[in-house]
Amino acid sequence: MSIKDKIDSVFRQIHMETIKIKQVRSRIRCPKDQKAALNVLGLTKLNRVKELPRTPAVMGNIHKVRHLIQEVVD
Repeated sequence: MSIKDKIDSVFRQIHMETIKIKQVRSRIRCPKDQKAALNVLGLTKLNRVKELPRTPAVMGNIHKVRHLIQEVVD
């Protein structure tokens, strides 16, 4: 079990409010800080979907790259 899997299972156990996001625009020609924010969010390729906890840190990174992502509604 990888570290990422362990972290995901811990978040599911806590039952935190989550947000699903999808990368819809390319990171090419973006500043380094925006590329870093996408990496932190786990979005490394187009059309990847991630479910993340709605914490201030995550929301801050989402705000930084809001023009590259969209929220996924199920």
